[in-house]
Amino acid sequence: LILLIVLSSIYCKRIEIANRNINMAQSMAYNQAAGLGGMLKQGHQSMEGLEGATIRNVEACREISTICRTSLGPNGMNKLVVNHLGKIIVTSDCATIVKALEIEHPAAKMLQLAAEAQDFECGDGTNLVVSFAGELLSQTEDLFRMGLHPSDVVSGYSKAGDKLMEDFLPPLAELVPAMADGRDKEELVRVVKPVLAAKHLGSEDILAPLVAEACLGAMSSSSSAPASFSVDSVRVAKILGGGIAQSHVVHGFVALRGLETTVTSAKDAKICVFGCGMEASATEAKGTVLMKTADDLKNYNKSEEKKMERSEE
Repeated sequence: LILLIVLSSIYCKRIEIANRNINMAQSMAYNQAAGLGGMLKQGHQSMEGLEGATIRNVEACREISTICRTSLGPNGMNKLVVNHLGKIIVTSDCATIVKALEIEHPAAKMLQLAAEAQDFECGDGTNLVVSFAGELLSQTEDLFRMGLHPSDVVSGYSKAGDKLMEDFLPPLAELVPAMADGRDKEELVRVVKPVLAAKHLGSEDILAPLVAEACLGAMSSSSSAPASFSVDSVRVAKILGGGIAQSHVVHGFVALRGLETTVTSAKDAKICVFGCGMEASATEAKGTVLMKTADDLKNYNKSEEKKMERSEE
């Protein structure tokens, strides 16, 4: 009888422990049969292995490279991109294209960051970065299927990059003389002309002197200061009906609008430029004002005039 009581108590404890584990699993909403996928939110996926992760990353980068590849060079085609706000962007600049695409894939996002870094450092060559990286990754797909580990492929590409920087690029760099003086207009024209030819083939002879003149006008006049300038100091104003041959540099301010007064010219005038709006601020909410007498209307107009005077002060 004592042995029966002990065995029944042990059995009850096991049943209690089993029920506790079941309740815990149900409370955590964890499906043991689903594995790692049962721990993730709905819509999330978990991929691993060669076919599941590595090849998919290569395919994503290859798709981005294919989109931008046709815009490479002077005869590259423009792309029409419509962003999430409905804004239409027509450009052949790779950094602008990949930024407007709003890429979410992690591997393809790295190509976007590489293009943005190239644009920030050099201002050109973004399409070459994305196209070249996409082609390198496309070549690795066959190496992965042959059985090579990704770390071995990375090591091989690193050695190839060192070989390129040590043996192949230095002789090519000697063929192009370096810019001796950044304040010399002829030197600037020589450096800027190939860059403009990549985007505006046939117009580089017209635009290169204008760009060099604008850069020199925005540089500091001190000879001891470095030959650099802010890009925001140079603006481009486009006038409908004109051509590239009619372009010229204006050292001053250009307003793309006509006059709203009868005064068309003035000598020794003092000019004041406002960087803010001069109109009365409007609220987002709509309201109704009831005016019963003429005095109410006069006082209402005077309050608006006083508010405008305070904003001007």
